[in-house]
Amino acid sequence: MQQLSRKSRKIEVGSLRLGGDESVVVQSMCATRTADVDRTVAQIHQLARAGAGIVRVAVDNDKEVAALREIRAQTRGVALAVDLQENYPLAERIAPHVDKFRYNPGHLHHREKSKSVADKVRWLVEIAREHGLAIRIGVNCGSVAPEFVARYPGDQLGAMVESALYHCSLMDDLGFARFVVSLKDSDPAKVIEANRRFAAKRPDVPLHLGVTEAGLPPGGVIKTRIAFEKLLAAGIGDTIRVSLTVPNERKHEEVEAGHRIIADVAAGRFVSVPDFGSGLNIISCPSCSRVENERFVELAEQVRELTAYAARHRITIAVMGCRVNGPGETDDADLGLWCGPTTVNLKRGEQKLGYFPYDEVLDRLKIELDRLITERSAVQ
Repeated sequence: MQQLSRKSRKIEVGSLRLGGDESVVVQSMCATRTADVDRTVAQIHQLARAGAGIVRVAVDNDKEVAALREIRAQTRGVALAVDLQENYPLAERIAPHVDKFRYNPGHLHHREKSKSVADKVRWLVEIAREHGLAIRIGVNCGSVAPEFVARYPGDQLGAMVESALYHCSLMDDLGFARFVVSLKDSDPAKVIEANRRFAAKRPDVPLHLGVTEAGLPPGGVIKTRIAFEKLLAAGIGDTIRVSLTVPNERKHEEVEAGHRIIADVAAGRFVSVPDFGSGLNIISCPSCSRVENERFVELAEQVRELTAYAARHRITIAVMGCRVNGPGETDDADLGLWCGPTTVNLKRGEQKLGYFPYDEVLDRLKIELDRLITERSAVQ
């Protein structure tokens, strides 16, 4: 395969190298409960067999930390990453069992509020350096740090990019270079623009590309391809993740789709894609270990089927699988659903409409969708 020309530095993630002249690394994330060691180990091997260079799991509590130790023991040949999410203090206990961890700058303020962000990052870097780990600074559209949201009102992309640049400067000040950055959104156009802006200012930093909440295939693959084709062809991007809403047994499809996109770009094969801003847009997060009810994937598929009649209307519906991404990342959608263990929170923009059982929420969603269509038709 033709090598894609990139300018970033090369870093190590375990025995794996990414960045510089290395091939683009495809990765994925387990959708199993991390505490379920057997299923998680099986899925890590499933993803590795499909060609995932890095596999990520989420760890959020003591039980999952204990499970991670056994998971690592059974997956020695796979580069393993951990998503810290809101519980960054777990990093010290996780570090001996992984090759990389990801923190979200927008979540650091949730714990130990008396400590500064700089102090928290310094602590994370010290742990990473001690254990020979890589770090991903993962900035997401729905959880940008409040400080940067306030500093760049009305400019979400600017807030994302500047947040990432600030955290890069913290790494630079600490003399730590073993890090990558991701800037993710559910809108491919925003992913393209954010990564172009960042790469123009920090071409040395390896980039992890992703369209978050891309949704169900095949639409989720197409959305992702829109962003990846333009960025990879421009030499931007060192590792990628295709985030699809699929059942656990089909999780390897993320990896296969990623490899297809890389191969097509390297061979000069590009796909003509539709304008996702011109009609109904359903976004849904990838199935992962934070999902609190596995009916989430089925619900996303039901939402797509139910709303097919509204295809020509420019409306965004978001279906999120957990309390971490759900509340913030449904705010920008016209209608949003985020799933808990037994109920689904239905929203219209930032307005909460209530919690509904899984077998009742679709009826209420249709009512709200019809109401929205009627209101918008009346003003056209």
